[in-house]
Amino acid sequence: MFAVINTNGVQFVVTRGERIRILADLGEKGNEVEFDKVMMIKDNGDTVVGRPFVKGAKVKGVIRENGRLPKVIVFKFRKKEKYRRKRGHHQDFCEVEITDIIK
Repeated sequence: MFAVINTNGVQFVVTRGERIRILADLGEKGNEVEFDKVMMIKDNGDTVVGRPFVKGAKVKGVIRENGRLPKVIVFKFRKKEKYRRKRGHHQDFCEVEITDIIK
């Protein structure tokens, strides 16, 4: 059984027991989260596709880790104009373990 969920504009294909890394801060470590934007569920040949989301379907998970990804350097310049800008950015992430998929 697997499901396709949409969170923060990103789609994930998830199964029970899988860990996904979401680029957002969803809460404290150990908290339960619930995703209600389920786009598709497939269970032993039975496929349910939503338009755009499946009504009544939910995916539950537990937050296992919070943190920040390595720094990404953004460097902009224009040649022959002495224009240079260097910025760094750390993206927050939240690792969620999927515990249940409800139709």
